[in-house]
Amino acid sequence: MSGSWRISDSKLDAIEGKHAHVIIETDKKFLSYIDPRRFGHIYFLNKKNFETRLSTYPMDISEPGFDADHIKAIFDKHPNKVLKPFLLDQKYFSGVGNYIATEICARAKLLPTRIVSTLSKKDCAKIKAAIDLIIFGAVKNSGTTFGGGYRDAFGEKGEGVQHLVVFHQSICQMCKKSKVIKTILGGRGTYHCPHCQK
Repeated sequence: MSGSWRISDSKLDAIEGKHAHVIIETDKKFLSYIDPRRFGHIYFLNKKNFETRLSTYPMDISEPGFDADHIKAIFDKHPNKVLKPFLLDQKYFSGVGNYIATEICARAKLLPTRIVSTLSKKDCAKIKAAIDLIIFGAVKNSGTTFGGGYRDAFGEKGEGVQHLVVFHQSICQMCKKSKVIKTILGGRGTYHCPHCQK
């Protein structure tokens, strides 16, 4: 979401530090947890409790085992789900937020309204390739910053927003000709290209 850690040489000023809910001070640096929307949680756990909690989380979408077979197995267990809202389900697609789900559908050239039972193993491979492109591309570009949102640990904005193809775009950045259509799916703003996505 919008939470992040910030490393600084001094305490953040009143404006930047307004949403610093945890500040860890050392003799040389300040580590602040910034969470404007207050969605984050912080737990202090011993090793055993940490491992127990970690075991309850799904495989992260960036892990090597999160492949087309894994995606297909998830879809086979939930055949009636609508693709884009289902990609937001953190029990199965850990770390996927609204813009990422929208961009996954676009990069995989799949309509966000597709029912997952209609997706083939080849479609799942396209979804996996889209995930990798978006996630590792965002990391390479220091994250994706919308307006005054996300900043990295040193307060810098990410450049990933420059690589979005349909999210908050008026013209599709893949075909460069079709008008992007905005709809509401699962209560979230969703964008797609009627030419590129089937």
